[in-house]
Amino acid sequence: MTGYVLGIAIIIILCIVAEKCSDIFGLPALILFMFIGMLFGCDGIFKIRFDDFSLAETACSIALMFIMFYGGFNTKWSAAKPVAGKAIILSTIGVVVTAAVTTLLCCLLLRMTWIESFLVGAVLSSTDAASVFAILRRKKLNLKDGTASILEIESGSNDPVAYMLTMIAISVAGTSGAENIVLMILLQILVGIVVGILIAFLSIRLISRTNLVSDGLDTIFMIAMVLLCFALAGMLGGNAYLSLYLCGIMLGNSRIGNKHTLISFFDGVTSLSQILVFFLIGLLSYPHQMPQIIPAALAIVVILTLVARPVAVFALLLPLRCDVRQCLLISWAGLRGASSSVFAIMAVAAGIHMQHDLFHIVFTVTLFSVALQGGLLPFAAHRLQMVDDNADVQKTFNDYQEETALQLMRMYIPPGHNWSNRKVKDVAMPHGSLAIMIKRGDESIITKGETVIKPEDTLILSVPPYVPSEDEQLEEIMIDKKHPWCRKTIGELGLGEDELIALIVRNTETIIPYGRTVILDGDTVVVYR
Repeated sequence: MTGYVLGIAIIIILCIVAEKCSDIFGLPALILFMFIGMLFGCDGIFKIRFDDFSLAETACSIALMFIMFYGGFNTKWSAAKPVAGKAIILSTIGVVVTAAVTTLLCCLLLRMTWIESFLVGAVLSSTDAASVFAILRRKKLNLKDGTASILEIESGSNDPVAYMLTMIAISVAGTSGAENIVLMILLQILVGIVVGILIAFLSIRLISRTNLVSDGLDTIFMIAMVLLCFALAGMLGGNAYLSLYLCGIMLGNSRIGNKHTLISFFDGVTSLSQILVFFLIGLLSYPHQMPQIIPAALAIVVILTLVARPVAVFALLLPLRCDVRQCLLISWAGLRGASSSVFAIMAVAAGIHMQHDLFHIVFTVTLFSVALQGGLLPFAAHRLQMVDDNADVQKTFNDYQEETALQLMRMYIPPGHNWSNRKVKDVAMPHGSLAIMIKRGDESIITKGETVIKPEDTLILSVPPYVPSEDEQLEEIMIDKKHPWCRKTIGELGLGEDELIALIVRNTETIIPYGRTVILDGDTVVVYR
């Protein structure tokens, strides 16, 4: 017993060190996790023979459960909403198109049977959220035109469709046949959506409206709800991964208490889940068997990267007026990873016998995809001029927090204001703030204690950033050119009696608004409801 525990501890520590050293080796950390698994495997140093695909399926399914939930939980809907339609089209129709093109070309070029081709296409049809998230965040890829949000939503939400295609392929290849496929698809979608929404709604009600969950037990309660969502959807024939993603989206963008604590907790759980999946993938592999499948695997890499994925992206996004450069970058960012390998393990565990070695084909494709595509993604973004130096990719995630450095606030002094015609030293400034300048017409005045504030002055204050508490009903709204508030004054918005625009963030400046303040493209408007 103690020997197993010691081994697990050593493996986790090695993976943590590998993650820290990934930049030194020039490889994504996820690839290093796979190499550590190979190191412990039958062809490695430690010669551990592990070929129990049923056990691996159980362990990887549990890990993927948390990865899927956190993919939704950590997605900031306010940042993703403008591009959500494009991302959802990619994560649904795009997955089907990718699978179809891959199936066709595997049949024609690699001479696989159609069912083997379909199984390969289904398993490899989705992009990997863990790989995409890791590269965007680690490399700080701030992309133009909401491209980062498109990739985040697509990679986080396309696994349910790939899982459904994989289950269909397993059913057709197995003894159950294809007679119940239509019913299975309907149950997967409808039950998956309903269960995800119901569990999210129940969780929000129990946390926010009752005293059932004691302080300190939030994380344990949330784990229980994740397990309940997965189990209930599966028992009713629904798509459990779809339920988890929807549940995560709703919970992560609701006003529940201790959200930052939950995000930190699930971030750690998801990291451990990724280590588990990629380590097991490496442990299950037999490197001495790989040379014979490398030609087929490389051909599938070319099919996916240069044909199937671009066909799906260009066919779906060009009609939506996406730029060609954006389509090229999204095509290249279709990384394969944990989910594809887990689905391949499911197929092997189901007893599907193929002429070709499905698991090692998917293993090799994943290795090339994460190493080659993932490693060159920052280069591709710069070459296509899709990097936005004024954006911050961290803001597209729910765990983003503003730095605690001081910020500037602009405050207009209208006629009749109680600060009007008073000295700076005599007015009650907000706690922690400092008046540093007055804009008076074309004149800029450095303030002192004796400086008199006059009507129609604009006072520039240095203030600490505002961090709302969990129970305050504040909402950030990102303004773009299509937003109905763009280029309107606050007085023209017709806000309700229970609504107030508290402040406007414009670039690095914080503006206290009044009725004549004009809202511009690129503003972040903070609304109190």
